[in-house]
Amino acid sequence: MKLSRTYLLVCVVLWISSLGTSSAQEILIPMDNTQKNHLKAYGVIFKALQNGQTAQWLLNYRGGSFMIAETDAIVRETLIKGVSIERISTSRAAAIVAEIERPDVNMAVVPLEKAPRIAVYTPQQALPWDDAVTLALTYAEVPYDKVWDREVMAGNLTKYDWLHLHHEDFTGQYGKFYAAYGGMPWYIRQVREMEAMAKDLGFEKVSQLKGAVAQRLKDFIFNGGFLFSMCSGTDSFDIALAARGLDMVGTPYDGDAHDPDIQKKLNFDQTLAFEKFTVLTDPMLYEYSDIDIQPNEILDNELLDFFTLFDFSAKYDPVPTMLTQNHVSSVRGFFGQTTMFRKSLIKDSVVILGEKPGLDQVKYLHGNLGKGTFTFYAGHDPEDYKHRVDDPPTDLDIHPNSPGYRLILNNILFPAAKKKEKKT
Repeated sequence: MKLSRTYLLVCVVLWISSLGTSSAQEILIPMDNTQKNHLKAYGVIFKALQNGQTAQWLLNYRGGSFMIAETDAIVRETLIKGVSIERISTSRAAAIVAEIERPDVNMAVVPLEKAPRIAVYTPQQALPWDDAVTLALTYAEVPYDKVWDREVMAGNLTKYDWLHLHHEDFTGQYGKFYAAYGGMPWYIRQVREMEAMAKDLGFEKVSQLKGAVAQRLKDFIFNGGFLFSMCSGTDSFDIALAARGLDMVGTPYDGDAHDPDIQKKLNFDQTLAFEKFTVLTDPMLYEYSDIDIQPNEILDNELLDFFTLFDFSAKYDPVPTMLTQNHVSSVRGFFGQTTMFRKSLIKDSVVILGEKPGLDQVKYLHGNLGKGTFTFYAGHDPEDYKHRVDDPPTDLDIHPNSPGYRLILNNILFPAAKKKEKKT
């Protein structure tokens, strides 16, 4: 039987009142296997940062736990959201920090200071469950704005610190769904709306608009933004940058044939993560390039399909350590239009965060550009192994401890961290 919200609030008030004589002054939010709801824990910290509090991210300490000064508001939030906490004294908190800062342990304390301003590049009509990141943000109760091509081209990205790319096709080929869904009303409507927007913004073709948008997104990173992307928003983004000003789109998508010399003309100096890839120009083929690992190369067994997170030095490499915080070291794999990245096509400057050991298959990567960073996470939904069009939404109440979704939420808190110079 579910308890009413009013009853829960009364219980919270009575419980907080009963704590008045306690000497506890800090809240530890453990993120190991004792945590009842890992995903909402991120939302608790994010809201506290929004309200002007600061917190500490304890890297590699009990799964990447959080520590924050005790307030009635924090206790209330954690109880209502079902987030496990441990109330500790100031002296115990100091002892934990001292333990973490010992030079012989692979742990670190990272201050979290200010909640980032978040936007998701997605159509206004998209529902939260259309994309794993918007689903995670909604479940964790982290607020975000939606931006699309008009907002990007108008220069509105300067309002935000962190941006996620909805599983978009930046090549202008509408996800290469033509062969399977070209006659579907939703596909026809999407093409019509995108062509109208392109013309309204001064472009002859959707591919030209998407190329210009990709460049604006790249500029966002270069100027200090944090970009996160999943599924086809990763490789199609780099392909669009490499093919900027060229025609790699076939007749069904833009009315004329692609440049027959497109492969020779690709400019890999413009890409973020990938190089030396081959674009697949067949309009009937549901694939953009050889960056993505093909289904026949992947162990198609949900019970055995895992990728491994790298173990970084928390004190010397705090950024990749933040991005890989988890209560497990191996995470279940999951498919998407872009399922895995081919390791041999990843630039040497990119940091690999998660892969299938011994194979040419990378799931999770990170890199720097100018003053900002980008993180690519392959696959569509960490708790929907083979997500298909029209599949029902994932219910995160069933997966509150999802390691795959934790990786998404690590990225949301990452920009809140106080930047430290890398130790030498």
